[in-house]
Amino acid sequence: MKGLSTSEVAKECHVNVETIRYYERRNLIPEVPRTASGYRVFPAEIVHRIKFIRRAQELDFTLSEIKNLISITENDNDFTSQEIQQFANHKLAEIESKIIGLKSVQSMLQDLLERCSGKGPICECPIIQSLSESD
Repeated sequence: MKGLSTSEVAKECHVNVETIRYYERRNLIPEVPRTASGYRVFPAEIVHRIKFIRRAQELDFTLSEIKNLISITENDNDFTSQEIQQFANHKLAEIESKIIGLKSVQSMLQDLLERCSGKGPICECPIIQSLSESD
């Protein structure tokens, strides 16, 4: 048997076996043929691909965006570094927007915590009152 089993790939990439199956279903990694005994045997290069996917996820790229990045790497003559830079700049802008939103949520929660003494009945709790307010 030449290549790696699903469990070997999972171990090498520090992912769950189900993650590999999910990546196959999402067409992020190619489906591999099964052996006569029904096992899938992956080429060694699949480890590089899965590690690429994981690193991209750590940078908050969606699976759709990662699929596009993979396509770009496979067709590198069709794209320029400048286009990849623009793609990454767009992602950075999205992340910065999320950070602004999270800081706003953080501020609101800090305010509620400062107003809550942690004593008294639940119906007088400013946190519960704030969550119960209708627009």
